[in-house]
Amino acid sequence: MASLATVSEELAEIDGQIADIFRALSNGFQKLEKIKDSNRRSRQLEELTDKLRECKRLIKEFDRELKGLEDRNDPDTNKILNEKKQSLIKELNSYVAMKKQCASNLDNKRVELFTGPSEGIGEDNVLLASCKDMASLLTCNFN
Repeated sequence: MASLATVSEELAEIDGQIADIFRALSNGFQKLEKIKDSNRRSRQLEELTDKLRECKRLIKEFDRELKGLEDRNDPDTNKILNEKKQSLIKELNSYVAMKKQCASNLDNKRVELFTGPSEGIGEDNVLLASCKDMASLLTCNFN
C-alpha cells in the first residue's frame, strides 16, 4: 500500500485532519507546561479537551470509512489500515493520559491554594496535640 490516498481520498483527508490535531495537541501541551496562571492553564486545558473530542470523532469517522472499504480491499491492505487505526487510537490515548495528569495537577494546585501546602501537616497536628496535652496538664487539679 503506497498511501492512504490510493485506497481512499476520504481516509487520506481524515488522516490529515487527525495529524493536524495531533500536532496542535503536542504544541498545546508544551504551551500548557509554560503557563503559570491557573485560570489560563484551565482554559488551555479546556481547549485541549475540545481537540481531543474532535480527534476521537475523526478516528470514529476513519473507522466507519475503513469498514465501508473492507470488501473492496485485499486482506493485507485491511490489516495495514486496521494497524493505522490502532496507532491513531494509541496516540490519542497517550494525549488523554497527559490531559488527565495535567487536570489532576491543576486540581491539586487549587486545593493547595485553599488548604495550604500539604507538607508538614502531620507534624503540625502532632505539635498541636502535644500543645493541647501540655495545656491540659497545666490546668489539672492535683488534689
